[in-house]
Amino acid sequence: MPQTSSIAYAAQQMQFDVVAIGGGFAGLIAANRCAQLGLRVAVLEKETAERYLNNSRYTTGIAHILFQDMRLPGEKLLEVINQGTEGEADPALAKAFADNSRRAIDWLVAEGGKYILVNAPTGKSIMLAPPRRFKQGLDWEGHGADYLLRKLESNLKNRGGRLIRGADAKALAIADGACAGVEAVIGGKLERLDARAVVIADGGFSSNVEMIRRYITPRADRLLIRSAATAMGDGLRMAEAAGAQLCGFGAFYGHPVHRDAITCPADTMLWPFPMIDPLTQAGLVVGPDGRRVADEGRGGIVLANLLAHLDDPLSTSLIFDDLTWTTIARKGPAGNPMILSAGATLHRAYKLAELATLAGVSPEGLTATIGEFNTTIAKGTAASLHPPRTMTPLAARPILHPPFYALPLCSGITATMGGIAIDVDCRALRAGGSVIPGLFAAGSTVAGLEGGKQMAYMGGLSKAFILGLLAAEGVARASGKSART
Repeated sequence: MPQTSSIAYAAQQMQFDVVAIGGGFAGLIAANRCAQLGLRVAVLEKETAERYLNNSRYTTGIAHILFQDMRLPGEKLLEVINQGTEGEADPALAKAFADNSRRAIDWLVAEGGKYILVNAPTGKSIMLAPPRRFKQGLDWEGHGADYLLRKLESNLKNRGGRLIRGADAKALAIADGACAGVEAVIGGKLERLDARAVVIADGGFSSNVEMIRRYITPRADRLLIRSAATAMGDGLRMAEAAGAQLCGFGAFYGHPVHRDAITCPADTMLWPFPMIDPLTQAGLVVGPDGRRVADEGRGGIVLANLLAHLDDPLSTSLIFDDLTWTTIARKGPAGNPMILSAGATLHRAYKLAELATLAGVSPEGLTATIGEFNTTIAKGTAASLHPPRTMTPLAARPILHPPFYALPLCSGITATMGGIAIDVDCRALRAGGSVIPGLFAAGSTVAGLEGGKQMAYMGGLSKAFILGLLAAEGVARASGKSART
């Protein structure tokens, strides 16, 4: 074949209608829906493994909107969103999100996805199937998320789309104010992929310590990266360089984790399970002075955020008694006996002053705090504590039954909130509200839905599932295609 023909063929291979950056759920859903709608599509995934790691593959697989069933009617879900965010979510985006939730689940089932229903404190939730086991450490291979990712990749291939592994996106190609493609290092060489649209879906910046320091907390180096460590904020960086507005930062999705996870190898089995949220809601969390540092009853996600903003996020201990350890801690993967089998630190003593000394906490402060705590719980006046103590959905337990326990805590970050400002078609917006033609975003890299004063967590899977669909259909409309094929 003449050289000119080879060059022309290579150029043709790098021309697409749409390129999605990120091979997680948001990117693969957007790509498959685009291919369904007649668009030529490629997905760029910077990892090279056949079953590349990301938060989509690591997820436990419980899909929800603010911990409510994604199959609820749109008007009910919108009410949930408005209540949970106290009206801080973008109204138009929240409505589109709620109205398309059930459709996203139905679409995934039509793609070959499977789910079961599981009980949650707020009702039923969807869990991807085959369900993972609630055993300590990671357990993703062959289970729901892994199965669905592989199914979506197979579907994309059958539709003529491409998933390009080892493709590290570096910059957006901008021409006359519009996105016209992306530059990526592929096989060690910088390549340009021309496209009429680019969907940024690379999962936020939960693994980028400098961005966490910039957007969330100056104590970023004292948090646990409780994730696949692949979300580096590349999409946000590229979008900002192209003129997109970045906003909505400050909160994150995460959980309190045993502090030994900071210093021990990942294979010590301290995350994602055991998940000690029920223990933190039953007990109390104190600093070195023995005083409470947060309202533990608001749940693990809020607690993780509050710990991250302390002067030292590695300075707190969780205190509880033997009744809590032998009841609540034994329910599911809440810690007993997982913490012990992992060889993690668990201080134990029959006297509170002795426990305080073991944990590096003021004995006088801890004794006074627990005395006030127990009295207030008995009177039913937990709201009068400082900080106040929320008593639902899981009530605090008095600390009365020896031996007593102290568990060292840290804050684990899994996914970020805030990012690229988008409209209801997932089109990236400039600071003034104008659209950047050809640039879209979906999943955990967007702003407008969650965070705020309540640190409201919409749900990583729901953002990927719903916004992946909406982004694809926005691309189709911008390309003159019907979005309902």
